[in-house]
Amino acid sequence: MELLRKRDNPKYKYTIAMMGYGPEDKNTVLELTYNYGVTEYSKGNAYAQIAIGTDDVYKTAEAVKKHGGKITREPGPLPGIGTKIVACVDPDGWKTVFVDNIDFLKELE
Repeated sequence: MELLRKRDNPKYKYTIAMMGYGPEDKNTVLELTYNYGVTEYSKGNAYAQIAIGTDDVYKTAEAVKKHGGKITREPGPLPGIGTKIVACVDPDGWKTVFVDNIDFLKELE
């Protein structure tokens, strides 16, 4: 995933960043918003997790640990379907699941 574009809006005190795997007109894009001066967000009960594809769940787990994330499900295959995943929580408590790209495509067949 890479930064596709970023726009700062000082007048309204926010910055947005668009993240994705390719051009916005042909791919799914994740919009992240930074609001000036906000130091804490309430997670509420409307957000469960986000899933992101990766080529190697084991290397991804190491990168998560290196950058301060906590692994909540060690990398490996899910019982019953065999798709490899790793689940984590970032330092702010947000949940993410990384899914093996090849395994996921096999699920779709």
